[in-house]
Amino acid sequence: MTVPHSWRNSKKIRNCRPRPVTDQPASIPDSKVGQLDTLLHRSGVLDLIDAELTGRPGPDGLPVRTVLVGLLLSLHYHQSATLADVCRVLLDELSLTARNWLHVTGVDRRDPHARIAFSRRVYRAFDRPTTALDPYRCDRRRRLPADEAALHAAAWEDDDPEHLRRRRLLQEISDRLVLVTVRLAHKRGLFKGWKGDIGIDTTPLPAWHHEPRTHKGLASVEITAGWHYCGGSTEGIFGHSATLLVAGSRRHPAGHPRAGHRISEHPQLALGLVLDTPGKRLGPNAIHALKALVPFGFPAGVLAVDRAYTDQTTPHFAEPARRLGYRLVLDYKQKQRGIQGSTPSGALLVDGSLACPAMPTRFAHATTGLDDDTIRAMDAQLTELIAQRQPFFLKTKQAADTRGTIRLQCPAGTSPSVNCPRFHRVHGTANAQPKAVDLTSPRATAAHTAAKPTVPLPAAERLHPPPKGELPRICQKPTLTLHPGGLGPHDKFRQDFPYLGPAWHDAYKPIRANNEGLNGRAKSHRIDISDPKKRLAHGRVAQTILVALMTCTLNLQILHDWHLATGTQPTPETTGNDLSHNSHVMTITSASTGIPPP
Repeated sequence: MTVPHSWRNSKKIRNCRPRPVTDQPASIPDSKVGQLDTLLHRSGVLDLIDAELTGRPGPDGLPVRTVLVGLLLSLHYHQSATLADVCRVLLDELSLTARNWLHVTGVDRRDPHARIAFSRRVYRAFDRPTTALDPYRCDRRRRLPADEAALHAAAWEDDDPEHLRRRRLLQEISDRLVLVTVRLAHKRGLFKGWKGDIGIDTTPLPAWHHEPRTHKGLASVEITAGWHYCGGSTEGIFGHSATLLVAGSRRHPAGHPRAGHRISEHPQLALGLVLDTPGKRLGPNAIHALKALVPFGFPAGVLAVDRAYTDQTTPHFAEPARRLGYRLVLDYKQKQRGIQGSTPSGALLVDGSLACPAMPTRFAHATTGLDDDTIRAMDAQLTELIAQRQPFFLKTKQAADTRGTIRLQCPAGTSPSVNCPRFHRVHGTANAQPKAVDLTSPRATAAHTAAKPTVPLPAAERLHPPPKGELPRICQKPTLTLHPGGLGPHDKFRQDFPYLGPAWHDAYKPIRANNEGLNGRAKSHRIDISDPKKRLAHGRVAQTILVALMTCTLNLQILHDWHLATGTQPTPETTGNDLSHNSHVMTITSASTGIPPP
C-alpha cells in the first residue's frame, strides 16, 4: 500500500490537525445550572451552612451557594474542583440569566482588575464555611512547628463539646451531598429488587502538600494527614483516607439464570463517604456510613470488607454491623487462618464459622499457614478439603433477631449432616432402626446415614466413654445461643458464610470487584479524587467538602451512564416514594431557577 505523500510531510500533517473553531469559552446551558442548583438545595447543606454562618462578623459577601454551584459545574464540565476554574465558569461560561440566579452581577468580565476582585470574593466565600466548621482554626498558608500543629490536630481527636459539634456538622454536610444522589436514584425506583449488599473499602487521597519534616521540626500544611498503606504495600501515601460504600450484588450460586443479562439490576452508586486520617476509626467510620442509610429503608444484605476491617475490634465494627442486620463476609491474614478460638460451650471457631469440637484436624487446619497466593488460586486438594469441612459446621436453627442473637445446633442433631457416636450415646439414638432407602432417588440416597461422614472420636473415648457432665456443653445440649460479642476478642473473625466455600466466593468476589470498580471510576480521567491538583484548597474541612462534591458528581455520572447502558429514561419522581428522613430537605419550587430538578 502506498502511503499518501501528505502523510510523509510533517508540515502538512500539522495543518491537517483538527483545531477549535474559536477560542471563545464554552457556554453552559441554563438547564444544567438550574438542575445542579436544585439538587444542591434539595440536599439541605445550604441551610446547615447558613445557620452556622449566622451572626458571624463581617459582610455577607458572595453567597456560599454560588461557590458550591460553581464547583459542581466545574466538576461536571472540567473535572476540576479548584476555585480558579470556578471563577472562569461563573464569569465566562454562564449566560446572563444564570449569573443573575447566582448573584454574579456587576462584574466587568473584560476588566482584569474586576476579574481579580471577583476571584478574591470567591475565595473568601469558600473560606467562610471552612473557617466556621474547623474545630481549631490554624494558619493554613505555612508549615507550623510540630508542637503547635499537634495542638490543632488534637482538636480532631478530643472530646470537647464544641469540637465534636463542628466535626459532626461537617460530616453531616458531607453525608447530605453524597446521599442526595442516592435519594434521587431511590425515588426513580432504580434500587427496586436490590438485596442490600454493600462493599466497604478505604482508599488513599494523596495530599498536595509535603509530609512533615522531622529533622526541621516542621509539620505539614495538612496537619491531619498521615501515611496510608495499601494492602501488602510497604510504601505509604501521604494524605487522607476515604471510606467508600458501594451498592454491590452477589453472583448466583449456580450461575445467573438469565445468561447474557446483567447480574446487577441497579446502578453501583457510592452510598457513603467519610474522610479521615489514615488508620483512624476505620470501623466506626464504616458504621456511621451504614447508619446514614437506615432512613432509606433499604434491606440489610451482605457486607463484604477486606482484611483491614477484620482487624477492627468487635465493638468498633463487627458487633454494630450485625446489629444493623448485615451478614459479614470477611477475609483473613495468613496468621489468622485456621482455628481462631472456641466458645464456652466447646464449639471451635474455624475460619469464622463455628464447628463441631471433634472436627477432624486435617479439616480444621486446612488453611492454617497458607499464604495469600495459595488462597486466591486454590488447587483441587484445598478445594476438596474445604468441601469436606461443610458437614461439621454448626447449623443455623434460628436467624438473628433485632439484637443480633442467633441460635445454632449440633450438626448431628435435627436433619443431621454427620454421624456422631457421641451424640447417639448421649441422646439415646444409637439403637435407631435402619430405614429402607430408594437407591434410585439421589435425594434419599444423600440423606441416608451411610452417605454422611462420621465424626472421629479418640480411641480412649470409644473404649471408656466419659460421663455426660465431662463432655463439652454443645455435646450435652445440642443447641447454642450466641449473643453479639459472645466470642470475646475472637468475635471479629466470625462471618456468615463458610470461608472459601461456594457461597463465600459468590458473595465476596463480586462485591469486592464492585468496590474496585467504584475506585476505578472515582480515580479515572473524568472525576479523579486521587489527583491533589484538582482539589488544591487547604485544610481537612475544605478537602472533605470538595471530595463530597466530587462523589456527588461521580454518582450523577453513574446514573447518566446507567440510563444510557440500559436504554431506560429517567422516570419522574413520585410523591408516594418520599423518604422518612426528608424533613430536613428544603422544598424547591420552579421559582428559584425556573428549571426542573435533574
